[in-house]
Amino acid sequence: MRIEAARRRRGPRDAEATRAAILDAARAEFAESGLGGGRIDAIADRAGCNKAMIYHYFGSKDALFSAVLEHNYVLIRAAEAGLNLARLAPEDAVRTFVEFSFDYVTANPEFIQLLNEENLHRGRHIDPDHARQLNSPVIGALAGVLARGAEQGLFRADADPQQLYITIASICYFPVSNRYTLSAIFDLPRDGEMLRQRRQQAIDVIFGYLRP
Repeated sequence: MRIEAARRRRGPRDAEATRAAILDAARAEFAESGLGGGRIDAIADRAGCNKAMIYHYFGSKDALFSAVLEHNYVLIRAAEAGLNLARLAPEDAVRTFVEFSFDYVTANPEFIQLLNEENLHRGRHIDPDHARQLNSPVIGALAGVLARGAEQGLFRADADPQQLYITIASICYFPVSNRYTLSAIFDLPRDGEMLRQRRQQAIDVIFGYLRP
């Protein structure tokens, strides 16, 4: 009752800000410590609220982790939408999307860490229906790019946008998420030139596949 009364006094904007602060704090905590090691106390400290407020908004640590995963996808989908691929020529659109995909995982290590954690849990915290709805716009945008490229004789006609997305995500994700083991095995730098080379390699490989 006290929590609900406090929420009414703060108003919807404050409540929304508190929820957003909790999600940001939980994203950092779960990325660092995983679901098992992440602590509600630590999330409350990061968010500047109390544990009761977290349970009020999210119910449980597992439910909070599910919300963080969804938030993780919302962030990247919003960034992808900002690329506005439909305004670009087909080849420029593909290059832009590959560059964006590589740069996003490089600049957002939490994205990688949270996906790795959820795969350890076999995807049980993801709502498949909602995840597919979030993914639909980017697949649709790639479909449009591929169709325009095929019409202009630039791309093969049988490229599937969903499979292309998975390939781009894979080729961009792996060298970033595994940079430390790759560095140890092949005596490569962990950042800098190695990442620049892998970024260009990702572009070259995708265009090599798409050429008719």
